[in-house]
Amino acid sequence: MNSQYYIAYGSNLNLRQMALRCPTATTVGTTELQGFDLLFRGHDGSAVATVEPGEGTVPVLVWQIEPRDERSLDRYEGWPSFYRKERMTIELGDQSVEAIIYLKNGGPLGQPGQDYFDSILEGYDNNGFDDTVLFEALDRSAPELGLDADW
Repeated sequence: MNSQYYIAYGSNLNLRQMALRCPTATTVGTTELQGFDLLFRGHDGSAVATVEPGEGTVPVLVWQIEPRDERSLDRYEGWPSFYRKERMTIELGDQSVEAIIYLKNGGPLGQPGQDYFDSILEGYDNNGFDDTVLFEALDRSAPELGLDADW
């Protein structure tokens, strides 16, 4: 088996969705990406989550995935044209580990769809993350909505 670690920060934080998408994946822990900002990129109403170097901190869930899970994620993320796949070293507990992460290939900042946003919000709840980061990302990416939007 060639299992590896995978970093989730968007809709793949949602445990229910990931159980369907990647049935052999297991969670191994949470950590934070220091020096990154969560953003939404794409056309308004269909923008998707990504992380980019910045001044913030993004909470992430680390999964252990099998090759079939990675193939499923490749399809879901539209790799390599929509999202690219990179390797990143992260701190997981008291060790440094290498993991794959999918990052959006450009596009304008924009507003995500309600269902997509709600699935990420559910993922934040699943993992006990402070959703302030998520709402700040929405404000940075679609400022016309404002932080007081009824999401």
